[in-house]
Amino acid sequence: MIRLCDDLVRHHGGSAARAVLAAYVARPVLGWLKAPQPPSAHRALLSGTAQLTLLLGMMCADDGADALAQHYYLTAAGMAREAQDGATLAIGLRTLAAQAHELGHRTPAVRALARHAADLAAQHAPAAARCYTLALVAVVEAGHDPRAARRALSAGERHLDGAPDGDGPFGSYAAASFQYQRGQTFAALKETAQATAAFSAALRMRGPDELLARALTCARIAETLLRDGHLERSLSHWGQFLDLAQHLQSGRVRRQSGVMTALLRPYGAHAGAAELLRRARQ
Repeated sequence: MIRLCDDLVRHHGGSAARAVLAAYVARPVLGWLKAPQPPSAHRALLSGTAQLTLLLGMMCADDGADALAQHYYLTAAGMAREAQDGATLAIGLRTLAAQAHELGHRTPAVRALARHAADLAAQHAPAAARCYTLALVAVVEAGHDPRAARRALSAGERHLDGAPDGDGPFGSYAAASFQYQRGQTFAALKETAQATAAFSAALRMRGPDELLARALTCARIAETLLRDGHLERSLSHWGQFLDLAQHLQSGRVRRQSGVMTALLRPYGAHAGAAELLRRARQ
């Protein structure tokens, strides 16, 4: 179920299977948790339920249901703690910090939470999860402590190189995802060329069926270029974003479309920008 729902999100967006997964967790899974069983079996089931709940939170966040996503993340973290599953707990705390940062909360508490997730991963998680948590540390530190951000990127890259291919979304971390986080870090550091190169590398690494990641990456390339004054170069990437967006059910994609509209509106007299604005309205 974890692999199936993860595939649905990557191919179609968070709205696609959110209700199905919520019903699955609420009925059979919670029923299994209440059934008599040996402590070791209960902990294993609790750990798996925590991962399902994290995935459900990610679907809600992608769909724009931010309060519900936070509720699921906190619930999953509690389950992982009860199951004594330090790796899943680290991932849960990382998702909480990432959501807060994406929503604009650039506070010391969010930075501390990201670092705590990385510390937990260093103690309890395999290389892939260590890289996953360190990549976020780099992103959240970039606007406050550039040296700490670069150290986290370097450490994450070392773990990525040593991480074997795992099984499913909680056992692996794609190199494309790490490149995307590198792009976010360099964008926050105002290093446009490196940010664009990292986002472009992430896009090349994505499979043709990873529509959500491809759409968001195209948007980030376009946004980075446009904010640095490269209108013409940004337009083709905005066009690719819109081509992909029409196949997705995703709140993040809808929000990114709004960002595109706001950024291009001052260039409405430009023929290419005007065409993209027309497509976005449709």
